[in-house]
Amino acid sequence: MSSIVQPAIPSESRPGRFGIYGGRYVPETLMAALMELEREYDVAKADAAFQAELNALLADYAGRPTPLYFAQRLTETLGGARIYFKREDLLHTGAHKINNALGQGLLARRMGKKRIIAETGAGQHGVATATVCALLGLECVVYMGEVDMARQELNVLRMRLLGAEVRGVASGSRTLKDAISEAMRDWVTNVRTTYYLLGSALGAHPYPTMVRDFPRVISREMKQQILEKEGRPPTAIIACVGGGSNAIGAFYEFLNDRQVRLIGVEAGGRGPALGEHAARFQGGAPGVLQGTYSYVLQDDDGQIALTHSVSAGLDYASIGPEHAALHDCGRAEYVSEDDDDALNAVVKLARAEGILPALESAHAVARAIRIAPTLSPREILVVNLSGRGDKDMGILARELKL
Repeated sequence: MSSIVQPAIPSESRPGRFGIYGGRYVPETLMAALMELEREYDVAKADAAFQAELNALLADYAGRPTPLYFAQRLTETLGGARIYFKREDLLHTGAHKINNALGQGLLARRMGKKRIIAETGAGQHGVATATVCALLGLECVVYMGEVDMARQELNVLRMRLLGAEVRGVASGSRTLKDAISEAMRDWVTNVRTTYYLLGSALGAHPYPTMVRDFPRVISREMKQQILEKEGRPPTAIIACVGGGSNAIGAFYEFLNDRQVRLIGVEAGGRGPALGEHAARFQGGAPGVLQGTYSYVLQDDDGQIALTHSVSAGLDYASIGPEHAALHDCGRAEYVSEDDDDALNAVVKLARAEGILPALESAHAVARAIRIAPTLSPREILVVNLSGRGDKDMGILARELKL
C-alpha cells in the first residue's frame, strides 16, 4: 500500500530564493548596498548582544508577548470551531509592524546609517518606523501614496508628530506600489548614507528573509500559547496577506506541522475583474516587481494592474516570494474576502468581543467567520489580529454610515 508523498516545503536552498521565487532584480547601483545588508544581517542575527537588545525592546518597549485570546462570545454566536485571536493589535503603535521596525532599526544603527527611509500603505509601518527612529535618534522620511494619505490621515499626523517627514506620492495609483517605487528612487540616490527600512516580506534579497525573521516571534509565541491553553496545535491559522509580513510571521513556526492548515486571506475588493481587487493568486501571474520574482497582478501586455481594497495595507499588486512558493507547493492556502466581508467582520467582532480590528485584519476575521460554523466544536482556529482599527475610523464611518 503506497503512502501519499507530501510536497517539499520550499526553503532558501540558495540565498534569497524560495523555489523559483525571490531574487534580486534591482539597478546595479543597489547591488553593493544589498550585499552589504545581507552580510551585516547574517552577522547580527548570530550576535548574542544584538539579539538580547532586540528581545529587551520587544518585551519592554513594544509589549511582547502578546496575548492569545479565546473569543468565547464570537465562538458561541457562530457555533462550530473555537476561535482564538493572537493580539498583535495590542503592541505599541497598534500593529505587528513594530516587530520588524525595531529589528531593522537596530540593524541600521549597527551599520552606521543615520537616515532612514520607508514606504507605507495603511500607515502602520510608517508609524512604526517613525517611532523607532525617534527612539534611536535617526532621521526619518516616509513615502506614502496620496490616496493612502487621504484615507489614513490619522497615521500621517502620528508620523509627523513623531518627527518623520511624510512625502506624498502623486504618480501611478498613488498607493503602496508607488510609495515603494519612490522610496527605491531615494535609496538609489542616497545609498551611501541611507537605510531603506522595507515594511513587508517582499523586495530584493535579503528583505523577504529579514521581514520574515523579525515577525516570526508571532508564531513562536502562538505555538507555545495554544499548547498551554488547548494542549494541541490549532486546526488552522488565518492571517491577512498584503505583501505578507504578518502572515509569514504567523505561519513560519508551523510550516513543518502538516496537520495545521495555513490560510492567507487576500483582498477581494469590489469584484473579480482586474483592477477591482488585490488577490494575486486569483488573477495574477509570476513576474518581477520592485526587486523580486513573485505573483503579480498584470495585464496581457505585462503592465502592472491597478488594484483596489477598502484596506490600504492590502492594496498591492504583488506578494512576498515565500508566499508564492508556499502557494505553489500547496503548504498554504490563499483565499480572498471582499470589501463588504471585511466591513461586516469589523462590526461582528466589535459587537461580539469589544475588539475593533484594522480593516486589513478584518479580512482574516471574515474568513474565520465563514468557516468556523462548518467545523466541529473540537476544531481550533487562530486568527492573527495584525492591527487595531483606530486608524480606519474615517473609512468605517463613511462605509458603515455611522
